[in-house]
Amino acid sequence: MIGRHFIFSLLVAALSAGSALARCEDHVPQPKPQNASRDIVGADLDTIVERGYIEFAAYEDFAPWSFEKDGKIQGVDIEIGKLIAQDLGVEPRFNLVAAGENLEADLRNWIWKGPLINGRVANVMLHIPYDSEFACRVEQVVFTGQYHDEEIAIAFRRDAYPEDPPVPAYFRFDTVAVENDSIADFYLSSFPGGQLSQNVSRFPTADQAMEALAAGETMAAMGPRAQLEAGLTPDLDIHTPPLPGFAVSTWTSGVAVHFAYRGLSYAVDDAIYAALQDGRIAKIFEDYGLTHTPPELR
Repeated sequence: MIGRHFIFSLLVAALSAGSALARCEDHVPQPKPQNASRDIVGADLDTIVERGYIEFAAYEDFAPWSFEKDGKIQGVDIEIGKLIAQDLGVEPRFNLVAAGENLEADLRNWIWKGPLINGRVANVMLHIPYDSEFACRVEQVVFTGQYHDEEIAIAFRRDAYPEDPPVPAYFRFDTVAVENDSIADFYLSSFPGGQLSQNVSRFPTADQAMEALAAGETMAAMGPRAQLEAGLTPDLDIHTPPLPGFAVSTWTSGVAVHFAYRGLSYAVDDAIYAALQDGRIAKIFEDYGLTHTPPELR
């Protein structure tokens, strides 16, 4: 579950590169992964260019970011992967993977070591939340290519709130939909005294939570803004109110690359930065009907 990753991995907001270095000063280095029992994992930039393709890992069933529909892999992250491949002059290949128990497990499986069974590492993993403290702990991975600041929002029915959009305190009396075990679910469930628990409806995905809202089964839905925007209808609206006590209501998404391939990480970062500067990434978000917020810290 993507939302669970944020609970365990995003403890602070994104910080500057200088602050990240300061945070790592007292960190005890981890043992570097050894390749004694297998070939070196991954591929460097020259190999990727020579063979003519780059492999991306993206989360499955994660609309609007990465998902399969009518036999076609699509989504905002998929389009960003295509931009990276185009900049490198190679073909993009995508592997949709299931989210593991936490982000460290995903990075281990799909970037620096590989799964125990069924699958192989990718050259780049898309939609990785950036956090400087987490980056200190996971030295086998380079976190780069930041392309979007995400935030928690509340979608609501216009007829239920014709004047004042809802804030979390409203859900003591009003109904709200969330993705089960997501960051929004944890937040509302931990609201002081459990005051909101009886009015929280949980669904397997954010898509289904928004479908319930559109059908009038709940008065509101809470979750990452883009996932809510993907399910908006003319009867619905969305806003981002203050969220008291919410430690991680915003975060920055980027990509992950194996620590041994710095040249690849630099090239990917350059490709994303260029696409941010010339508006291509903003256009992708626009095409999907989403709000793009460029990262403030580059």
